[in-house]
Amino acid sequence: MTRVLLYAPFVLVAIMFVAFLWGIDFITLQGEWTVYTAECKQGTWNGDHCSGKLAASERYRFRALKPHKEVLFWVVGSGEPSGRLAPCEIKDRKNWTCTASADGPRLTTLVMSKGQPVPDPAIDTPHRHAVSKFKWMGLRYGSAPQ
Repeated sequence: MTRVLLYAPFVLVAIMFVAFLWGIDFITLQGEWTVYTAECKQGTWNGDHCSGKLAASERYRFRALKPHKEVLFWVVGSGEPSGRLAPCEIKDRKNWTCTASADGPRLTTLVMSKGQPVPDPAIDTPHRHAVSKFKWMGLRYGSAPQ
């Protein structure tokens, strides 16, 4: 019994560390990257501030295929078909740049830098902004600060 109590704090810290890594998407399946978005209902965006009610929106999943110089993407849980961006310059799953393609207008970005989408001013998407996974989960399943 003493041995179990001795290791319990280490196990708890390890579980918390893995949960943290999952929460920041450091641990993902197949090297994919997810961008969580929020929309501003009954209001407008002023920079990153919503004047209305903030609500969870789509989750975009990206898979960068470096050997093929392309990025595949889809909306999680949607019946919408996946899309493809090419040609792309790919450093890793969180850093890539693609040129405009037929599927490009379905997205808010053609550039990912440090895991954050870089908004394209040519694409008009004022209703949706990227948010952290924790904030998205709070909006979707509970409450999150506006």
